[in-house]
Amino acid sequence: MPFTLPHPGHAELDIKKSRFIACVEAVSSRAAALQRVAELKAAHPGAAHVCWALLAGGHSAANDDGEPSGTAGRPMLDVLRHQQLEGVLATVVRYYGGVKLGAGGLVRAYTDAVAQALLHCERQEQVAMLTLACSLPYALEGSARRLLQKHDATLLAVQHAANVSLQFSLPLLAADALRHSLNEACHGQLVWQEAP
Repeated sequence: MPFTLPHPGHAELDIKKSRFIACVEAVSSRAAALQRVAELKAAHPGAAHVCWALLAGGHSAANDDGEPSGTAGRPMLDVLRHQQLEGVLATVVRYYGGVKLGAGGLVRAYTDAVAQALLHCERQEQVAMLTLACSLPYALEGSARRLLQKHDATLLAVQHAANVSLQFSLPLLAADALRHSLNEACHGQLVWQEAP
């Protein structure tokens, strides 16, 4: 079961005069992650490295940003995978202190920084959502709204024209039961539409 983070987590470690500033946060896509990394690089122009790891939409990515290959991004990604996180970006800004840490030391530093940032983060179960749309006669709007509420659907839009058009989202696992209930309650007068 994948989890996400409702709130960002931060940690700062000092290891042999180098400063490691870690952040873990929810992101929706690779584009959003790259934008966040660009913001961090702009905010920390004196940093030696801004390394990152991403798990989002079933895709993963890791970037060592000039550190020896496999010593930063990949270990950070492993921490996210171990925590079963999805839709999460981990970043570590490193200010070099003049003392080389070696490959093993770098792996430990980046792993520890991300682990510390996650230490006090609340994890939230990630629920797959589905958006549906339908059209029905005015007389059935009240019944449909009650069924949406009963099945924990969130009403996104309502349009009143010749019929009432409803757009709503709900957990994917509840979709079949709601469709069945709405079809039964509307006695063939409900028309399913393609959700935008």
